[in-house]
Amino acid sequence: MSKGLIMRSTGSRYLVRAVDGSLHDCVARGNLRIKGWKSTNPLAVGDRVEFTRPTMGEEVGSITELHDRTNYIVRKSVNLSHHKHVIAANLDQLFVLVTVARPRTSYGFIDRMLVTAESYQVPAVVVVNKVDDLDDKEEELLIDLVDTYQEAGYRVLMTAALKGKGVKEVKDLLAGKVTLVAGHSGVGKSTLINAIDPELDLFTLEISESSQKGQHTTTNAEMYELKTDVETASPTFIIDTPGIKGFGLVDLDASHIGDQFPEMFHLKGDCRFNDCLHKDEPGCAIRKAIEEGVIAESRYKSYIDMLNGVEDETPYRTD
Repeated sequence: MSKGLIMRSTGSRYLVRAVDGSLHDCVARGNLRIKGWKSTNPLAVGDRVEFTRPTMGEEVGSITELHDRTNYIVRKSVNLSHHKHVIAANLDQLFVLVTVARPRTSYGFIDRMLVTAESYQVPAVVVVNKVDDLDDKEEELLIDLVDTYQEAGYRVLMTAALKGKGVKEVKDLLAGKVTLVAGHSGVGKSTLINAIDPELDLFTLEISESSQKGQHTTTNAEMYELKTDVETASPTFIIDTPGIKGFGLVDLDASHIGDQFPEMFHLKGDCRFNDCLHKDEPGCAIRKAIEEGVIAESRYKSYIDMLNGVEDETPYRTD
């Protein structure tokens, strides 16, 4: 029996990386579902498993055991509303890759991803790509976006992947870690990964001229081992994901949503009532902070939308 890491999941087949770095095609044997989980995929990219390598005359090996996950990122299932879909597991960090134009990433989408990361204990970084191709109005949108998330407590990086701008800072932050990169189609996920490690040569497409939206190139989440300029004790892995149009929250009670906004969580103790939902209750420290400009209105709007179950975009992938 060997220990392995799932690098790719395509239907019933999995690509597993052994500790020695060798790659093996495998299938799952037996019931590997986690008790109590209603998940569309029992195994996900990033899962740590036990497996047997293919023996003489066999084309594939067998995954026989799933190890406990330290964390994961999930979204609502596309077809089964009461099920979740695990995008990736055992992450050191999440890069939310966004653009202010061509295509534009909404604050609502960014906040849903960040709230999910907070709720599953995955540190998140906001990476704004394509910052080299903006007009004056778009530059103002960029400044607002950067200020919003830095003031909320998040690290924000700015990149222009095609020109190499900001790539070294990204590479330094990736070194020795497992990082999930997620965002809309067309924001440059594959382009950025290619800039970090050109030998991967991931396939990319131009933005559609008619819709100004990204054309979908990645079809399944896949983990890649990166070559970096930094020597680390652990390998460096990055997970490229299919473009996500909308992002549906999973397993969050209304009373816990506000706790996933760091800037709100730090002030909630100042509210008059312990069970304050920051809507219209008297003595709410959160609404006072918004009036004073301490908390961004866009963040509060995202919170209220989540609280009311209002989705600014469909939770299902339609692109």
